This record gives sequence, C-alpha cells and structure tokens, in this order.
Amino acid sequence: MNAKKTKKIVVLATGGTIAGLASDAQQPQNYTAGQVAVEDLLHGVQPSGFEVLSEQVAQIDSKDMSFAVWQSLLSRLAHWLAQDDVQGVVITHGTDTLEETAYFLQTVLHPAKPVALTCAMLPANAPDSDGPANLQDALAWVQKPAAKGVTVVCAGQVHAGDAVQKSHSHQRNPFTSQALGAHPQSLQVPTVAQVLACKAWPRVELVLNHAGADGRTVRALMAHDAPQGWVVAGTGNGTLHQDLQAALLEAQKQGAQVLRVSRCAWGGVQTRDADVFPHAGVLTAVQARVALLLNLIAQQA
Repeated sequence: MNAKKTKKIVVLATGGTIAGLASDAQQPQNYTAGQVAVEDLLHGVQPSGFEVLSEQVAQIDSKDMSFAVWQSLLSRLAHWLAQDDVQGVVITHGTDTLEETAYFLQTVLHPAKPVALTCAMLPANAPDSDGPANLQDALAWVQKPAAKGVTVVCAGQVHAGDAVQKSHSHQRNPFTSQALGAHPQSLQVPTVAQVLACKAWPRVELVLNHAGADGRTVRALMAHDAPQGWVVAGTGNGTLHQDLQAALLEAQKQGAQVLRVSRCAWGGVQTRDADVFPHAGVLTAVQARVALLLNLIAQQA
C-alpha cells in the first residue's frame, strides 16, 4: 500500500517590495524592489506539516507588471493547482498592481483551491519589515480547509481577489475591499489555454472624466493608434462630460468597446435608463480594464 503523499504548498515569487532591499535600512522608502530570491524569503516562515516548494516566476517591481509575466504566472499556477497533493499556492507580489493580478487570476481560473497573494510595504531589510508576517499569514491561510479562490492576505486581513483595491500609498495595510466585484455578465472570459496562446494582447486605454473633459485624447488615439477598448472612469455614478461622451461614441462607431466605471473609491456604478455605455458595477478602473482585455481575448480566440 502506498504511503499518503505529503501535502504541499507552492510559493510563486514575482518580486515586489517584499523582495526589495533598501540601500540604507534606516530609510526604507529608498529601496529597489525584486532583489531577494524566494528561497531567502522563506527562511524561518515555512509551515510545519507541509512540504513547501518554490519558484521564481519573475523578479520585478510590480509597477512594471507585464502581460508576459501574467501568462507565466497563470501557466505555473494552473500547473500546480492541478496536482492532487498541492494544498494551495502563495504568490509574492508588489502592491502597486496587485489588484489587477488578483482580479485577472480569479476571473480566469476561479480556483477551488486557495491562492493567496501577499506582499509588503517595507523592504526585506527594513528593521520592522512587514513581509515575513504577511508571508507567514498567507501560508497559514492556504492551509485552512475552507479556504478557496484567489485572495489577498496583508496586514492581518484577507480580501477577495476580485474585490480588493490599493487605497493608500504607504500605510502598512494599503488595501480595502467592497462588495464582490463580479465580472460583468456582458463580458466573456477566455479559457486558460486561450490566454496562454494569446501572442498579441488587445489594447485597452483608460480615460478619466473631469471638468473640461473634451475627448481630445480619445479622438487623437482613435485617429492614429486606435485601441480596441476604452475604460472611462466617470464622475459620480459613472457620468461623463458631454464632449467626452461624444468622443467615446465616435470610438464605439469605429469598433472600439467602451466600459464605464466610477472614479469614486466606493459605490461603483448603478444602472440608469439614460445609460449610453455599459458599466462594470463596483470594479475599479484597472479591474475593469482587465475585464475588457479578457473579453477581447475571448472574442479574438
């Protein structure tokens, strides 16, 4: 009779502040992200009762997150989640684009097993770095029998991967979350295989409504380097200046897809009878951009 396999937790590292180093540990705001290897991050935080495997998927500052890194991360995550003896996966990531990666992974994979993204606001060599505690919490979270899906574990809190947003630039707990940011029903979701096979990702641009928004940027891009999609962060309930709305209607007639969100931090967009463009509910602008990217990938596959 075969012995029962030891349960495994896999750590996929992408860099970020959690792997960053400051030139002067007493001035931790002056640091370079993505310097410490995942094996070194795991020293002293490995859980008992589980075998921990690790992979260095990338070593970047998350402000530089790319579609290529997303594809690599998705590929390795899908591989490990398919292994019967893998309990869950922890991903180390920078905070700046974490909400986009979390939304992307949750929407494409909807994993039954737990996937915890974790991070830090202070580099690894800061005297009071928050990285080790966050990593320990993430490792503990994926051990829980009831844990599932993509989450963000940071500063003692757990956020749903499709509802989290970075709302503070430097406090230890930079994340908040509101009602679950369900993927808009009007938008398609590609398969993992379709995302991994995508060689030329669609282009989706962001534009902000504000006083005097005249639509000039939209018209200029549509005339010379037209994107396939636009996400517009409207005022209040996703409202748009009449000139910006006119420019986006012209873009729509040229074949671009347009999706509205609110530029407000809370509340999202509610449907109204006078709506001209579809909206993405409570998604943030960057989450909505991911949603529209995925829709375009599914349509072109």
